[in-house]
Amino acid sequence: MRVGVTGGSGFIGSYVCEELARRGHEPVIFDHRRRAGTPPYEIMLGDIRDATAMTELAAHCEGIIHLAAVLGTQETISRPQPAAETNLSGGLNFLEAVAQYDLPGVYICVGNHWMNNSYSISKTAVERFVHMFNAYRGTKVANVRVVNAYGPRQTAAAPFGAGKVRKFTPAVICRALSGWPVELYGGGVQQSDMVWVGDVARALVSALETAERGTVPDEVVEVGPATSQTIRSVAELIIDQCVELGYPRVPIVSLPMRPGEEPGATVRADPSTLTAVGIDPESLLPLAEGMRRTIEWFIETSGEHWSPQTVSVSLC
Repeated sequence: MRVGVTGGSGFIGSYVCEELARRGHEPVIFDHRRRAGTPPYEIMLGDIRDATAMTELAAHCEGIIHLAAVLGTQETISRPQPAAETNLSGGLNFLEAVAQYDLPGVYICVGNHWMNNSYSISKTAVERFVHMFNAYRGTKVANVRVVNAYGPRQTAAAPFGAGKVRKFTPAVICRALSGWPVELYGGGVQQSDMVWVGDVARALVSALETAERGTVPDEVVEVGPATSQTIRSVAELIIDQCVELGYPRVPIVSLPMRPGEEPGATVRADPSTLTAVGIDPESLLPLAEGMRRTIEWFIETSGEHWSPQTVSVSLC
């Protein structure tokens, strides 16, 4: 299949394109700007808020995986309109486009779908629109819920990198490798399932292939581990692995909980749903192995993908 991937040059999108190519499909990256580097795939420049551009993508593809969105929890609360406009309008444009050309599609859902922040609210509204379109418009779109994806190539936020949204894994790894205290919102007592980004890509592509064969699961396919851990326990794992690799042990310090999240929250997946798209939940990469690979990648790309810092500043 020739498959359009909105947001295909992003973190998850790059892995999705690689997984598509590995399975013999032809990825077409649909993004609003050309990023640094030249991927070995066709790029179609366009904005998901542009209905005509999305229709044009559908006209030249045989399936679409919709990943593009405005991200951020606390980052989108003070200015909700960009997230609402992009995520809602973009999601509806995706659904109208696949409906017009009768294409299989996949929509990526958020793990914290019940939280009251602009990102979760707007993304989850489109998840419900998917159910509506499938029921009343005859579309073949699978909802795939992804918890906290991690892995190499995830962009770090300031002061370590150019990312605008602070992501947990790069933030903890960059601090641990730089000798800074690791800061955890709410002390890290909340649970948030972590999933290897390669497994996310595998689930998204499997869901598209399943939809292409005419089967769309009624329930949301959830990608995540069978055993949940607290954010603090994952941070401790990262710190322990950095120590094993020769870096000094750093302490953990607690920050107030971020707006848009809830203290003691549980964000987890039901991996048994993966069987609906032909994936054995036992085949997911274990956290310790995936995190070790990720840390080693950050070590290898120090000064290139991210910049170690010698003077600590607060990320509050």
